[in-house]
Amino acid sequence: MARKRRIIPSHFTLFAPAVVVAALVWAIAGSPTAPAWAAEAASNATLVQQVREAEIAFAKAMADRDHDAFATHVSEEAVFFDDRSVLRGRAAVAAGWAGFFEGPNAPFSWAPERVEVLDSGTLALSTGPVFDPKGNRVGTFISTWRRDADGVWRVVFDKGCPPCGAPPQP
Repeated sequence: MARKRRIIPSHFTLFAPAVVVAALVWAIAGSPTAPAWAAEAASNATLVQQVREAEIAFAKAMADRDHDAFATHVSEEAVFFDDRSVLRGRAAVAAGWAGFFEGPNAPFSWAPERVEVLDSGTLALSTGPVFDPKGNRVGTFISTWRRDADGVWRVVFDKGCPPCGAPPQP
């Protein structure tokens, strides 16, 4: 007659439930290195609204002639470019755009027409019309926003161009 073997659980089987529970608690609470905003369960619609409001505030800084406020919306590692030049970093963008803040009236304005946000809530794209001081549409902007560790949306890429179908202006 075969003798029954007594099975002694390994350390893994003894501690596996505790490990699973600990992992779930960590995942629910958030990792200690995760950004503070990661614990917020924001819907995509909420994220879209956040980026829309950030874009509107960014454009308002231009309209209000507030160069310092403008710069706060720009990421430290931003890249702003057009067909002629590339500006890298917040300082370079702020310096490159300083001329647009001279005088009492903004040389152009813009408004978000469409905003899309990744479901992860980390990157977003906003695009819309650019207007001259008389309100005529003269271009289209495309901005990529990143939600930084502090929860603030900042522009990381920005490009303006003529409206679709319009020939480039010299």
